[in-house]
Amino acid sequence: MSSADALLARSLAAVWHPCTQMKQHETLPLVPIMRGEGPWLIDADGRRLLDGVSSWWVNLFGHCNPRINAAIKAQLDTLEHAMLAGFTHEPVVALSERLAALTGQRLGHAFYASDGASATEIALKMSVHYWRNRGEPGKTRFLSLAGGYHGETVGALAVTDVAIFRDAYAPLVRAGSTVPTPDARTAGAGETAADVARRAAAALEAELAAHHAEIAAFIVEPLVQGAAGMVMYDPEYLRLARALCERYRVHLIADEIAVGCGRSGRFFAWEHVADTAQGAGDAAGWPDFICLSKGISGGYLPLSLVLTTDEVYRAFYDDSSSRAFLHSHSYTGNPLACRAALATLDIFAEDEVLEANRVRARLLGDALQARFGAHPAVRHLRQTGMIAAFDVAAAPAGFARRFFAAGLAHGVLLRPIGDTVYFMPPYVVGEAEIAHLVAGAAAALDDALD
Repeated sequence: MSSADALLARSLAAVWHPCTQMKQHETLPLVPIMRGEGPWLIDADGRRLLDGVSSWWVNLFGHCNPRINAAIKAQLDTLEHAMLAGFTHEPVVALSERLAALTGQRLGHAFYASDGASATEIALKMSVHYWRNRGEPGKTRFLSLAGGYHGETVGALAVTDVAIFRDAYAPLVRAGSTVPTPDARTAGAGETAADVARRAAAALEAELAAHHAEIAAFIVEPLVQGAAGMVMYDPEYLRLARALCERYRVHLIADEIAVGCGRSGRFFAWEHVADTAQGAGDAAGWPDFICLSKGISGGYLPLSLVLTTDEVYRAFYDDSSSRAFLHSHSYTGNPLACRAALATLDIFAEDEVLEANRVRARLLGDALQARFGAHPAVRHLRQTGMIAAFDVAAAPAGFARRFFAAGLAHGVLLRPIGDTVYFMPPYVVGEAEIAHLVAGAAAALDDALD
């Protein structure tokens, strides 16, 4: 037995893999990854796979990035971890300050955890506790978009509307309510994406008007609903939602776990909505909470956080411990993860990444349009910044697994969501890598439909 075969056997015996029916690996073998180089993953046979999904949307600047590596190594010689309850350290303070500055100090307080679902739970709990501290304990319900995904812990499932995740654990979940998605694909004859957004916002207004006294917060993935199949919509919806939440005194939570850190073309997707010319202390136009994870550490270490406003923070500032925010994680604000995040922010600034990504996004969009724009099986080719997707008409049973396996055979890592093929490559792909990614996707599509 080769060393790679031995590794696969050991993994199947000992590791329970996430979001996976393990029996499927009887026919679809695990891929033993030995190392990474920039946008490439290299398996045990030396096969190079272009990481077209950034390893579940986390890797921004390539695998084994030398600058992030150096930052983590330097931090290892100083402090690996210390509890954040009663203590503090330079990496967590510096990261909090820099993220607050990126919001123009509008969301100047950062609370840390380890993963996206935990960030969702923090924002939900913080909202409900805020209203209780303000003397409105009846505001305990949550509102989200149809098809929304915000994590798979019990609390996060309350606002996750993806049946395969939600239904299996329904007896454990205190389910919230949903309102229609502003999915631009649902536009009728003569309608624009902005028209769909206004129609969906009218449904949101009706729900808030009827139930605002019970609703603590409305949570939304700005511009792109990821797990729903890369549902994209017009920012007009978010502008209207912000105004409605303000009018009806409901918190607005922007879940930027997937779409933040430059994916949309701005660092925060909400920047497509907010008037960044407002005064630095003015929080109007911004959400009450922003959740970040995934790309914030460059894809290196588990890290998530919630940014919020002075108003929310002040509601907890009191002599009474019962009015404090009662939530904690053992690895909150881990120095190594924070240092990776600081190195990630350095790269954004030093390399003018957002400007460079406009070129990458155009190259990706042009290549996809040339290859798939007239493909008979492709519907709704769409793009928001460094996220692109299309739907496959009349896809056969098991399409996602078939496409994934075919993609590996053609040197690309792509994992469709149902019948939706999407692309979220690292920000280090050049024209040659984009050409390889699109050619591999086209070959995989032909194989999967054969």
